[in-house]
Amino acid sequence: MIFGRIKPLDAILATAEKKSLVRTLGPVQLTLLGVGAIIGTGIFVLTAAAAQKAGPGMMWSFVIAGAVCAFAALCYSEIASMVPVSGSAYTYTYAVVGELLAWMVGWALILEYAVAASAVSVGWSGYFMGLLKSITGLELPQALSAGPVWTMNGLVPHADITHGLINIPAIVIALAVTALLVIGTTESARVNAVLVAIKVTALTAFILLTLPVLDTGNFSPFAPNGWFGPEGASGMGIVGAAASIFFAYVGFDAVSTAAEETKNPQRNVPIGLIGSLALCTVFYLLVAGGAIGAIGAQPVLGPDGSVVAPGSQGFAAACATAAHAQDLVCSNEALAHVLREINWTVVGNALGLAANLALPSVILMMMFGQTRIFFVMARDGLLPEKLASIHPRFKTPHVVTMVTGVFVAIGAALLPVGQLADISNSGTLFAFFMVSIAVLVLRVKEPGRARPFRTPLVWVIAPMAAFGCVFLFFNLPFDAQLVLPIWGGIGLVLYFIYGYRKSHVGRGLVETHEQDAGIPPQPVPPMPGAHTPGGRDA
Repeated sequence: MIFGRIKPLDAILATAEKKSLVRTLGPVQLTLLGVGAIIGTGIFVLTAAAAQKAGPGMMWSFVIAGAVCAFAALCYSEIASMVPVSGSAYTYTYAVVGELLAWMVGWALILEYAVAASAVSVGWSGYFMGLLKSITGLELPQALSAGPVWTMNGLVPHADITHGLINIPAIVIALAVTALLVIGTTESARVNAVLVAIKVTALTAFILLTLPVLDTGNFSPFAPNGWFGPEGASGMGIVGAAASIFFAYVGFDAVSTAAEETKNPQRNVPIGLIGSLALCTVFYLLVAGGAIGAIGAQPVLGPDGSVVAPGSQGFAAACATAAHAQDLVCSNEALAHVLREINWTVVGNALGLAANLALPSVILMMMFGQTRIFFVMARDGLLPEKLASIHPRFKTPHVVTMVTGVFVAIGAALLPVGQLADISNSGTLFAFFMVSIAVLVLRVKEPGRARPFRTPLVWVIAPMAAFGCVFLFFNLPFDAQLVLPIWGGIGLVLYFIYGYRKSHVGRGLVETHEQDAGIPPQPVPPMPGAHTPGGRDA
């Protein structure tokens, strides 16, 4: 019975210890990894798209997305502290509700991380091209710096190449980050710490320069597209914008995937999760308020006066006109554009440079998370175990990292940032929903297990997290909602062709501390290297 294939928590911990990654990350590094993943996508990249959907009302969008994420983060913190291994929601689901749903969650997380990395690569490309043009006057032809505009003809996607053909800068940055991840986790974290410092400094400067020129008139009308958008315009309005920018908060999830590479994970993982989320939410609201107050954030209308979604053909046509060329919603480098518009051109260029330096930290964490999900699924036999190979010199899962980098580069080359964000969210929200359910199931099934971090008011917080995820999912654009069942269907086919037969749990190859050492189950594995010559727990 596939629903009976549940891998006990003790077996998960034992398997991780036998083929584990090196624990090198402390609480500061872990929090910085979270900040690196969270700050960037929503502010540097998606501010313009959120403004097109919600206008100044995107302030509420950040609050809604942040609130749902906070509830989910509290659920993540409890389970991540109990199961300090790689795998995130996939591992937690495997331990609680079984292999089939764990596979579906892992498959959704692959979609989440890879597409999110592609989205930020596209955002980096926009800042790079804007900075290049501002400083040197040079620019690549649009055909080589932007992907096609995609529309749905029923269930068949159609590409309009009149606005772009392939995004070469996005390909370059995706492959560069891939190379960095192959070199090693510690090296990546050190580079990321520098990038986070640059990013926070740039955003602080933005806040200090925009708030003094804030014009309250720019906040009116506050919600031009309402809470849910006009009739027939799916994914629009304040809630639609919240559903889109939710993926900007996925950094805390990436922190949990680093649990197996974290020193003292029971203490440090909750610090990294909640600390990075709280810090980033404050920045989101301050920066968004500064951008709106400085130059306004009203959405543009299509040629026929209708509401148009960011990335659509009607939106591209409206932004191509002289009347809207300088609008915030039409900018590919929103924050640098704001500073140039209020006569801080040099600082705007510096912020563009900071974005060019800092956004790779977001790409790094998205790809970091995805490769670790792949690694653990391969370690469990659900994917070819070759993918779990560790590089003899760099001690990283190099095979899966390189495979991931290729697919991230392809997505970045051919899709616009707004559509990539919405696609990513379909996987993100499903995974977060499952974690919210898992924490409740574990409270019932194993109430006595050690919980270094306990979700407060869990029977209130967890259901609110689950409801929030479902609510935001159904406020994504319809084509983005379709991605999850289609991607899930592909995943089910692969599972029954390969994973169902090769699964270690299905073949009875489950390792436990009891079997290995003849001692009672331990809720936490010892540090790697703490073994006797016979391989037993010391």
